[in-house]
This record gives sequence, structure tokens and C-alpha cells, in this order.
Amino acid sequence: MKKIIFAASVLFISACSQKTIDKASDPIVNHIDSTTSAGENFFLYANNNWFKNNPIHSTENSNGIFRTIQDTINSTVFAICQKAAATKDAAEGSNEQKIGDFYSSGMDTLTIEKLGVQPLQEELNQIAAIKDLNGLMQNIASLNKIGVSPLFNLFVGRDDKKSSEYAVSLYQGGIGLPDRDYYFNSDARTVNIRNEYQKHITNIFVLIGETQNNASQKTNAVFQIETALAKASRKLADTRDPYKNYNKMSVAQLSKLSKNISFENMLSIYGLKNVDSIIVGQPEFVSALGESLTKFTIVDWQAYLTWNVINNYASYLNKDFERANFNFYSTTMSGTKSQKPRYKRIVEQTDGALGELVGQIYVANYLPKGTKEKLLEIGENIRTVYADHIKTLSWMSAETKTKALSKLAKVSMKVGYPDKWKDLSSVKITRDAYLTNIKNINQWSFERSIQKYGKPVDKTEWEMTPQTYNAYYNPVDNEIVVPACNIIVPGFEGQMPDDAVLYGIIGGSTFGHEITHGFDDQGSQYDEDGNLKDWWTKQDREKFTEKTKAIVAQYSAYVVLDSMHVNGEATQGENIADLGGVVIGYEAFKKTKQGKNNEMINGLTADQRYFLAYGYAWMVNRRPENLARQIMSDVHSPSEFRVNGPVVNIDEFYKAFNIQKGDKLWRDESQRIKIW
Repeated sequence: MKKIIFAASVLFISACSQKTIDKASDPIVNHIDSTTSAGENFFLYANNNWFKNNPIHSTENSNGIFRTIQDTINSTVFAICQKAAATKDAAEGSNEQKIGDFYSSGMDTLTIEKLGVQPLQEELNQIAAIKDLNGLMQNIASLNKIGVSPLFNLFVGRDDKKSSEYAVSLYQGGIGLPDRDYYFNSDARTVNIRNEYQKHITNIFVLIGETQNNASQKTNAVFQIETALAKASRKLADTRDPYKNYNKMSVAQLSKLSKNISFENMLSIYGLKNVDSIIVGQPEFVSALGESLTKFTIVDWQAYLTWNVINNYASYLNKDFERANFNFYSTTMSGTKSQKPRYKRIVEQTDGALGELVGQIYVANYLPKGTKEKLLEIGENIRTVYADHIKTLSWMSAETKTKALSKLAKVSMKVGYPDKWKDLSSVKITRDAYLTNIKNINQWSFERSIQKYGKPVDKTEWEMTPQTYNAYYNPVDNEIVVPACNIIVPGFEGQMPDDAVLYGIIGGSTFGHEITHGFDDQGSQYDEDGNLKDWWTKQDREKFTEKTKAIVAQYSAYVVLDSMHVNGEATQGENIADLGGVVIGYEAFKKTKQGKNNEMINGLTADQRYFLAYGYAWMVNRRPENLARQIMSDVHSPSEFRVNGPVVNIDEFYKAFNIQKGDKLWRDESQRIKIW
């Protein structure tokens, strides 16, 4: 999965000669920092002039193309929200009614301040009434229904080894910091975050009404429980092995493994019937969880659940809770200096909560015609080149190539927007109950997931909205999903981008990247039908593994901030996809007229524009706090290395920018990694 880009009002199919692109507004040229050489740091060479002129705003933890695009998306969503909110006679249950009432409820600060934590009082009272472990687990099951997931994450999804069926899965969870390593790393930055986190928990308990002394005691209980859960959790890199994280067992076996937890009772509360098995991601976590239940008192667990409820809903409560939540998670964790205006926050929350409804209006009223067709055209061009490339791989046998080509041919491309929208007709939204609206949406989402069990798999389903500037590959469906907003490149208003830009951003950085996920260290373990199944010859898998080890070594050597290193193991899938995407995108580009003729535009060769466009796709500058958080909890490398990392393995990059031995980015030809 990778974030990609969006800007308003320009269709690629608009009539404009590639040779007449206005140099004054050409971002590929104007973002270049001529004080930095391409061979020293290509990421900065391609983007730093923009960074110099566009510092990170106090309300943001980063700036760059993603922020610019999100602002554009938000302005469109804001218009949708305003129009819906102003429609007083919208039909009950209509998209306009729900969007308008949700947005209005979020802007009604008088009611939100007056209610305080009252919308959560029922949950808090139920927690206070817990008497024993059985009551504890029943309460946790009830909280799961409204989107609160203490202890673990239980959900209904596809069975990795039988992708034609839904299965119940259980994964580790229950911690409030982004990753288990935050509880154990001893560097000063992480120690400070741990200390500030405990202060934040205490502050939340005080806001609920606890004395300072009681709040401190409850904080200690919460942090001890979370530390125990973190200790039993697998590290980020270890959660990426699909075989090791697939452990199917009967419900009785699971209850025996977890000792003090009756999953039979929990499943009954969820409304799940006739469940014959559960896929457990991390059995050792479940075992340790069962033991932890008796190591802490019921009072400790009540504090832990209270914290989970408030922490989950803090951003929807009154200003004291919202600011406390912002101060820790946005300022301490990510470096953001100040909050956005409330209307901007509510616009984002409306899109997050009702994005499927917003998307329907977006597609009908704001999406340029021809979007699906153009995306499919680029995607199919990438697929064709990918097939040609697989056929010529020197390291893969004919037997495995045949299966790889079959899998590639079966990759389903969902582009633009879904043909069938999710049904939110049962969700009740009103103008005077903001947090209750959120609870209702969370409950709908949980029940929708649960109700899938035992039913035929719905392959039409999307996990993103048309206005989401992102894309993904789903291995169990062998599909890529590219939302509509990726059709447009910012900076080319009124003119069509040249093919170098189209294929650098949409071809390589999007379609090429996502297809490569089907052949990265994880995706390559799923067959053409989406089943976790070995389809490689032993020798080919060994050769592939050696290449992935080289990727891990390359990225693990990159240093971020003062002493942090990129987690090469955890990020290898994305790094493989980045490399594959750039290579395949380049080869597809070379089949275009511009690529064949090496046409120059605004003083740049076609190849230079292609690689600069790829650098533009990752034009992101992050605050140090946000960058540190990404390193510790994200499977994506920082943007600098998503640009510099792939290009140093591509011979044509060296030729395009005359990279010489002795330049910082130089790698000897024998060290350049070739995979797909």
C-alpha cells in the first residue's frame, strides 16, 4: 500500500501538447534545488526548492505533496458538508441528511461541552459494575461492538489459506502507544514519550473526576497492564510473515490456550454462531494474555478499560479531552504545534466516518468524466510491461515464470470507485449527538464485519473511498484498488502532464508499486487465486530470498535523525514494491512517444523528467517527532529513502543524471539490486 496524490480540476485527457508545458508553472523544474547535486541526495535535488519555500505549518506534522492534496480533498468535502448541512428538508436517511447532521453535530460545541462524558456514561457504569473475570470479558466483548478493542483485535476477514471463505481472526493488541517497542527502548526520545504518555493518562483520569492520587494509581495499573501486553507482542517485522501469523484452531483449543477467557461466551455476545475455528495470529500473545488476567486485580482492569474507552473517543468529547488527546498524540508523538480550526477537523472526521456517503456525492458532482478509463489504460500498460519483464528475468525458472504470469494476468484492477456502495441505511445520525453518531457508525461497522461470517465472499467490496489519496494490493483477492482521485497531478492545471510525469507517478509509483506487492516478500506467498500457498520452485524461492535480504541490508543501513535506522526487515515489502514500481514504470514509459524519442521538455530529458516525477510523488517533509514515530511503527520507509533507495539500483538513473563513482548515491553495478 502507498499513499499517492490528488489535486483538483485537471483531466489527463485534456488537449494540450506535451511540448508546450509552461516552464514557469512546471513543478518538475521548479522544485529542483540546484544547490544540491542529484548524486548527493536525489530526493532533495528533486524537491528541496519546494521545501525551502513551504515550511511545515504549525497545525501539521508534515508538509509536501500529500498535505497539499489533502487540503484540496478537504475543500471539496467541506463544500459537500456545508451544502448538506444547509439542506433543512433533506429526506430522512438520505446521504445529504446524514452528512449534514453529522457535520452539524460536530460543529455544535455548545452541546458537546454541555454533555461532557455523558454519552459514554453507560459504558463507564458497566465497567464500574464488573465483579469478576467473566464480567470483565463480557464487558470487553460489548466494548468491541462500539469500536473499542482492549486486549486484542477480533474480526471477520478472509481466510488466507481458503480465500473463498470468511474466517474469524484474532490478533495481538491492547496497547495505547503505536508499537510494542515504545515500552522497552531505552533511548532518550522513547523514554521521554513513555513518561509523557503516563502523564497524559493521569491527566485523562483527572478530567474524568478522579483525585490526583487516584489518577496516579490508575495510571500505574494501566501502564503495567499495557507493558505486559507489549512484552507478549511480536515485533513489527515479525508480524509480516503470513505463515507464522496463521494459526487456525478450534474455539475450544483457543479457550484452553488462553485459560481464563471463554471465547465461546464472547462469540455469543458478538452474535457469531457456529464458529468452528479461529485464526490466531500470535498464539504466545493469547497464552500470556490468559495468564495476565489473574496477575492484575479487577480494580486494575477497570482502570484499564476506562482508559481504553476515553482514549478511543477523546477526540469527540469536549475541548478539555480533545486538547489533552491532541497534546500527547499530535504534539508529543508527532510534533504538531497547534490544532487546526474546528471546522477543518470536523470535515476530516465526517469524511472518515461517512466517506462512503461523501464518495457518492463526490463521484456524481466533482469527478471528471473518463477517470476510470484513463486509470485502466495506464494500469493495463503497466501490466503488459510487467509480463514482458517477467519473461526476461534471468534468475527465475520457466516453471515459476509461467505461474507468475498467470498470477499477473489474474490481478483484478479496481479503479475509480465501486460499482456497489456499502449500505449505511441502518445507521442513525442526528444533529445533536456527535459522539453518539460516532458510536452508531462504529457499531454498524462491527456488525457488518460480523455478519459476513458464513456468507459468500463479496469481491466487489472496496476498503477505500474514491476521494482517498491512497491505493492498495489485497493478496487474498489478488487485486489492486486505485481510487479516483489519483487521476490528477497537481501543478498541471490547464494542461496535460507529459508521459514522463504520468508514468513516474501513476504508472510506476502507483500501479507498478501495487502490482509488485503481489510479488514482494509477503504477496509472493499467495497464489493466483489469493490463497496462502507455495507456488515457487525451491531454487527460485531461494534466489528471491537472497535478493530480499539485499533489500533489507540496503535500507537497514540508512540513518534517520541522530541515530535511528530504517527498519529494513519491517519495511522490505514496501521497499521491494517501490523498486519494482520504478523499474516497471520506466520501461512502460520508454514505450511512449516521449520515451522512445527522448523528447526534452523545459530543459530536461525524458528520462530526467521520469525520475524527477517519481521524486515528486514522495515530496514530503516531516517533523522529527513524526519521523521517529514512522520509523518505530510504520512498514513504509521515510520519503527520502523511498526515492533514493530505489533509484540507486537502476542503471538508467545513473545515465540520466551522470552519477559518478565517488558520488554519495553511487553503488557499484555488482551491488545494484535487480528483482522484478
